[in-house]
Parts: sequence; structure tokens; C-alpha cells
Amino acid sequence: MTSIGGAEMVDWKLAVATATRLVRPGPEVSRDEARDVVAELRRHAKAAEEHVRGFTRMGTEDTHDTPVLVVDRPGWVRANVAGFRELLKPLLDKMQERRGSSPGGAVLGAVGGKVTGVELGMLLSFLSSRVLGQYETFAPATRELPAGGPPDAASGAGRLLLVAPNIVHVERELDVEPHDFRLWVCLHEETHRTQFTAVPWLRDHLEGEIQSFLEETEVDPMTVLERIREAAQSLAGGRPEGEEEEDGGRSLVEIVQTPAQREILARLTAVMSLLEGHADFVMDGVGPAVVPSVSEIREKFQQRRARGASRLDLALRKLLGLDAKLRQYRDGERFVRAVVEQVGMDGFNRVWTSPNTLPTKTEIAKPADWVARVHRKAES
Repeated sequence: MTSIGGAEMVDWKLAVATATRLVRPGPEVSRDEARDVVAELRRHAKAAEEHVRGFTRMGTEDTHDTPVLVVDRPGWVRANVAGFRELLKPLLDKMQERRGSSPGGAVLGAVGGKVTGVELGMLLSFLSSRVLGQYETFAPATRELPAGGPPDAASGAGRLLLVAPNIVHVERELDVEPHDFRLWVCLHEETHRTQFTAVPWLRDHLEGEIQSFLEETEVDPMTVLERIREAAQSLAGGRPEGEEEEDGGRSLVEIVQTPAQREILARLTAVMSLLEGHADFVMDGVGPAVVPSVSEIREKFQQRRARGASRLDLALRKLLGLDAKLRQYRDGERFVRAVVEQVGMDGFNRVWTSPNTLPTKTEIAKPADWVARVHRKAES
């Protein structure tokens, strides 16, 4: 992810080139059809602002200052590579300071950024055909990909991406009403934009947690190699005889973490479960009034989420920890629904008061505990 021994650990340009070359072609549409899809997604994104604001009671008409970009799969790749570079910069600077000071530096330097760039590109090409939309919280502004936020900000304050070919692909796969499905997707993604634009401290809090996680990353090259070797042995079932299989059921991402990182990840998991569950709750809450076929869409989409596209897809989801993402939707939505049922929407919105009112990972599973901590403590 930086230079070690004179070689780049990640060749970012090669990552983009590799992903762009390997990315699957999108569904067949004519030029006029593509133009109509883009225009409709932009209209739905605009309409979703008012729907989400009214349902959640969050934000005002002046809250949204971040752009909505309708992109193709290569565009999504370029946007995410730019975001990775921005978010990982502190870690890269840290590793830059350490380069050459470790005897294993030359080993990683020999592996080289070309290999790492290709690997990252392969991962992004896999993910680029699966993402319907994304609110990029840490997006740097570029000529191709503008981002919102104050002009003097070190990085943009975010942008909403809608991946048009993926939306068209899924609506055809599910055989649902295209106009309804597109609005339904926009409601989910617009909720994420509302979360970050209406809650000013949320972005900085999330960035702080991520940077704390990265600061705990082992930067000694030989330590990194050893942890990767142990992770590979665990995933392959190749543990030395007599060792207990403590890592069973965990993804590669989880296995290479330090104990301190696991604590931070527990907090991050709770926040992400809240954000994803809240978006699902809002999407389904608004849906019946503006999306006539919302029940059919939800049922078919849930079935698609559960089964995955193929055995390979299921294996990759497990390896990369994407199954945890699916649990976040489910567990987070249950938390939001339970809290709203107990204390109403305004009562739920206390969750956005400060980092101290965010639910813990335990409270996500036990919403009554959050209500007791935040509401009863405040009332007393």
C-alpha cells in the first residue's frame, strides 16, 4: 500500500486497469434505453429526498449538498479506488516511514505493487457487478467524480453512486416492475445520504474509528506475512496437529485482525448494522405509499440475498466477510423496527444525538437494552 524497498505495494492505476478489463459486461440495452434509465434514476433520487426526509424526520431541504452520480461498473471501480487511497493515506504514510527498517521489507517489495494491484483489481471487478448503489462517505472530488462538502475540506463530504447496469440486471433477474424497483433502490441509498448529511458528526466519528482500526495494523512485513500464512492455513484446514480451531467460521478479514482491532470492529459492526438496517426500514416504510409492488420486490430481493448467485459467489462472500454484511441488514432492521415500535420515530432518532447514543453490538441484538440505556437514563 506504499513503497517498500523502492517498489509500490499497490499499483493503483493497475488495479483500475485490471478491474476494468475483467469486469463483466452489463445487460444489453440500447443507447436510448440507457439514456432513459439514467434520467429516471436521477428523477427517483431527487424524489426520494423528500420521501425519506418526511418519513425519518431528519434533515431539511438545505441538508443535501452532495451530488448524485449514475455510473457504470468501471465508474464504480474508479470511484472506490479513489476512496481507498484517501482513507488509507494515514496507514500508507505510517508504512512509508517504516520502509527499509524491517528485514522483511525487501520481501514484500519483491512481491511488488503489480501483483497487489492485480489482486485488488480482481476483487473490485467481482464486487462491481453486485453493488446497486453506494453512498461514498470519504470520497475525494475529481473532475470525473465530483463530491460535496465545503470547498476548504481536505476531502469531499460524499457522493451518492447509483450503478445503472447492476440495477437493470437485478430488476430483470427478479422480473419486477422496473420503475418501482429503481425508486425502491433510490430510497435505500438516499437514506444513507440523509444519515450523513443530517448528522454532522457521523462522518468524523466513523472515520476516527476506521483510522483507529488502521493504526492497529501490523506494519512489520514479516509479521504481516506470518499472519497471512496462519490465516491461509486456517481457511485451508491446514492447522498444525493439536491446535484448536479458534478461527472456525470467521472470514479472512477477521482472521488477520489483532485483538484491539476486533474490539474496534465490534463498534464499527454496530454502527454499520444501524445504518444498513435503518435504510432497509425506511425503504420498506416509505415503499407502500410510493412503490405499488414493494411487497413483491422485497420478497424476491430477500430470496436473492439469501441464496447468492452461485456456489462460487457463496464461497467468496464467506471468504471476504460479505456474509456479515447480509447479517447487518437483517439485524439492523430488526433493531430499528423494535425501537420505533417502543418509542416512536422521534424516540429512535435519539440514536443520532452523539457517538454515546449509538447502539453497541450487544444492543443491536437486544434493542430493549438500548432503550433502557438511552431513554430511561435521560428521563431519570
